[in-house]
Amino acid sequence: MNRGNTLKSGRKEPERVILTMKKIFLIVLDGLGDRPNVELQGRTALQAAYRPNLNRLVKDGQCGIMHPVSPGYRTGSDTSHLSLLGYDPEKFYTGRGPFEAMGLGMTVLGGDVAFRANFGTVDTNGVVTDRRAGRITSGTDKLAEALSFSVDGVDFFVRAGVEHRAALVMRGKDLMDRITDSDPHEPGLRVQEVKPLDEKAKFTADVLNKYLALARKKLADHPLNAKRIKEGKEPANELLIRGAGQAPSLTPFSELYGMKAACISGIPMITGICRLIGMNSIAVEGATGRLDSDFRAKFEAAYRTLNDYDFLIMNIKATDVAGHDGDPIAKRDAIQRIDAAMKDIGKILQDTVVCVTGDHSTPCAMKDHSGDPLPILFNSSGIRKDRAKLFDEISCTYGTYNINSGDVMKVLLQLSDRAEKYGA
Repeated sequence: MNRGNTLKSGRKEPERVILTMKKIFLIVLDGLGDRPNVELQGRTALQAAYRPNLNRLVKDGQCGIMHPVSPGYRTGSDTSHLSLLGYDPEKFYTGRGPFEAMGLGMTVLGGDVAFRANFGTVDTNGVVTDRRAGRITSGTDKLAEALSFSVDGVDFFVRAGVEHRAALVMRGKDLMDRITDSDPHEPGLRVQEVKPLDEKAKFTADVLNKYLALARKKLADHPLNAKRIKEGKEPANELLIRGAGQAPSLTPFSELYGMKAACISGIPMITGICRLIGMNSIAVEGATGRLDSDFRAKFEAAYRTLNDYDFLIMNIKATDVAGHDGDPIAKRDAIQRIDAAMKDIGKILQDTVVCVTGDHSTPCAMKDHSGDPLPILFNSSGIRKDRAKLFDEISCTYGTYNINSGDVMKVLLQLSDRAEKYGA
């Protein structure tokens, strides 16, 4: 601390405090936002949850409402996470596929086209009966291995992810990502023929359709599916692809913000985004990306990680899973378990700014993403408090902020005393 120098007039200069920059811990509860649920007496899952730790963070800090990307946008987790980290998705987003593939540890080179994929179930007429193959949990690595082969000079690589999820990468000459999905996005519809959205993408669409036809036959003949049928389970007999894209070129996070950064996530797509911008990915045993994820282990790993990093983002997927399942009870219970796992978060507030929010709303009544805004809270030592007392979609409207996700890093930099001065 500078005690001040004596001026010629005899007065002393004002004391100038040298601020110590704080660390940042951004907690993203995937699909957190909700709408009223009949099963919860007209409350959202967050309102119905017992959440003393989240409420305490609000009571002792600042909160508000956050719009993913922009008011009314129905965003995906990919675009909203890019925005939360300060990368404008309208400039950089090319499709979710590359992030999903990189998150699974796949190499995505310049010119490659990558996709998100599901192992799904179709009937003999090609109609999708289950987009998740009965939420298959084992054996998909063997299916992925069988689907990695070449067609007409184009190499296809498949890697299995969590449960039914997978990623597909195409590598060859003259490939384009301007093509449609094969995934119809809801059961009861036929698998779609991939079509070019640009004349230059015709070759890509043609070779991809040929590949998918061959992949369909390999899946139908695979021993794993014969075993599943015998056991009365849904076969994983279709690779449903969507979100074609080519990896964008993004400024590394460390270069953009001057912070050493890491991520904790059980979801390959989120891990892929973080790796793309140069973050280190921290593996946590028991972090599954499902409702059974070990939340306590994730928070304990987070506290250890913050000893060595300036910035940490942690994604928790369970709230989104319950929203997509249309299960408000499971969503409420997941929030309660997350809150319980946060019981020791007060120990890091002295030198860390903690932010809790979602990436988008996934109302149980919709079973999909909506454009509803989300609650957001900020807490650290020395922070100004506002009038809000509870952490939920309505109570947080009494807080300080009404912002877009692209503003979150600005607020975090300011609260952590890392923001550059704007102007003289």
